[in-house]
Amino acid sequence: MSIVNRQIQLASRPVGEPSAANFKLVETALPALAEGQVLVRNHYLSLDPYMRGRMNDGKSYAQPQPLNEVMIGGTVGEVVESKNAHFAVGDKVVGMGGWQEYQLVDASQRGVLQKVDTTHIPLSAYLGAVGMPGVTGWYGLVKIINPKAGETVVVSAASGAVGGAVGQLAKVRGARAVGIAGGADKCRYVVEELGFDACIDYKEHKDVKSLSAALKAACPNGIDGYFENVGGMILDAVMLRANAFSRIAMCGMISGYNGEPIPMTAPQLILVNRMKVEGFIVSEHMEVWPEALKELGTLVATGKLKYRESVADGIAAAPEAFLGLLKGKNFGKQLVKLI
Repeated sequence: MSIVNRQIQLASRPVGEPSAANFKLVETALPALAEGQVLVRNHYLSLDPYMRGRMNDGKSYAQPQPLNEVMIGGTVGEVVESKNAHFAVGDKVVGMGGWQEYQLVDASQRGVLQKVDTTHIPLSAYLGAVGMPGVTGWYGLVKIINPKAGETVVVSAASGAVGGAVGQLAKVRGARAVGIAGGADKCRYVVEELGFDACIDYKEHKDVKSLSAALKAACPNGIDGYFENVGGMILDAVMLRANAFSRIAMCGMISGYNGEPIPMTAPQLILVNRMKVEGFIVSEHMEVWPEALKELGTLVATGKLKYRESVADGIAAAPEAFLGLLKGKNFGKQLVKLI
C-alpha cells in the first residue's frame, strides 16, 4: 500500500507581504524505493527568514523557490525504509527535506542526508543551535567579528535561533554581549536565560535618537562588533555608537524582505570609523561547519548553550507559523512538529 505524503507547495509569488494564499497543501502518493534510495519520515521542519527571499523571482544569492513544488526547508527525521547500504532503518538524519512529511532521496549523493547522534543532543536541536542557525551565528561571530576579550558585541534579533547563539558564543570568548529584541519577555529571556549582559527592547524606541541613547547606556565603551539580522533604524542606531575598527557581520535584513527600501542614514561612518562590513551566506563556507558544529554540539550537550523553540503542530500549520516568524511572533527557533 503506497504512503500518502502531505506537503506544502508555493502556489504563487507574493506581491509585498506574503499571505497564506501563496501556499497550498498537496497530497501525493510516494513511489516504491529504487536502489540507493532512502525514505525518511520527517519529525521536524525548520522555518527560517531566508525562505521569504526565495519566494521572490528576483536576482539573489540563491535560485528562487519554483512554483508548484515543495517549499525548501531543513528537516530532521528517521529512516523508515532503505535501499542504501549507508543508511539503516531507525537512523536519525538531518537534511533539506522541505515542507513535507516524507522525504524520498537518492542517498548516494554525498551530503544529502547526514546521520546525527541524539544521545546527548535532542533531534530538534540539529535544526537550531546545532544546525544551520547555530553555524550561521558561529561564522559571523568567529570569522567576521572575531571579538577579543573585553570587547562589546551587539546582536539584533537576539532571542532568535541565530542571535541567541551569537551572544552566548561571544560570552564564551570573554566579550560583553548586548542584545536587541522585541518585547520585555524576549529581553528578559536574553539576559536571564541566555546570559547576555544587557538587552534593549526596540519596541520602546520610536526613532534612531532614542535607540542610540539606549545603546550608549548599554554599551558605555562603544560597540566593537555587530551581528546584523534586521537593518533599518536598528542598523542606523548601532552605526552611531560603533567604535573605530568595529566589524559588522551582515546576516539578514528582515526589515526589507517584502521589497521595502532600506535606507542608511550615515554610511560615511563606515569610512570615518574604518569599519569592516561583510555579508555572508553560511552554505558557502562548508569548510568551517565541522569546527563550528563540534563547539556548538559540545556546548549544547553540556548545557552551556541554551536555546528556545516555538513549535507549530502539523504540516498544515507551516504557512501561518512562517508568516508569524516574519513578524517576530516566534520566540526562539521556529519549528513545525510533523509526527
